[in-house]
Amino acid sequence: MDDNIGGSSSNDNGYDGIKEQDRMLPIANVGRLMKQILPQNAKISKEAKETMQECVSEFISFVTSEASEKCRKERRKTVNGDDICWALTTLGFDDYAEPMRRYLHRYRELEVDHHKVNQERGNNSPQEKDELYKLRNRVGFD
Repeated sequence: MDDNIGGSSSNDNGYDGIKEQDRMLPIANVGRLMKQILPQNAKISKEAKETMQECVSEFISFVTSEASEKCRKERRKTVNGDDICWALTTLGFDDYAEPMRRYLHRYRELEVDHHKVNQERGNNSPQEKDELYKLRNRVGFD
């Protein structure tokens, strides 16, 4: 077993010098999302959370890799939301791509609205940052 101490070396997870745990979503977040979908009295084992954590992280890496490759071919260094939507469609996840496009559109609308409010008020107070946070959390689907 290679603990990768004192230098970087390639490891089995395909990420040079990155610990496997560092490329995954926090397990508490994964568990919270699972609880939201399941019946209230459902129990979730640690193994189930860990398996879902691995699957979600692999899915994110898969989609991000496709989007990143598109950006590389276009000689761009930054992956944006449109690239992720494109990757979802290209990889056959059309059922995810369309809701993501709608979310991205609504998010951008809120960003523009918030920017206009800031320009009118002329400041970026902590209250306004809190207001933006609340607006971002409101973006979703009914």
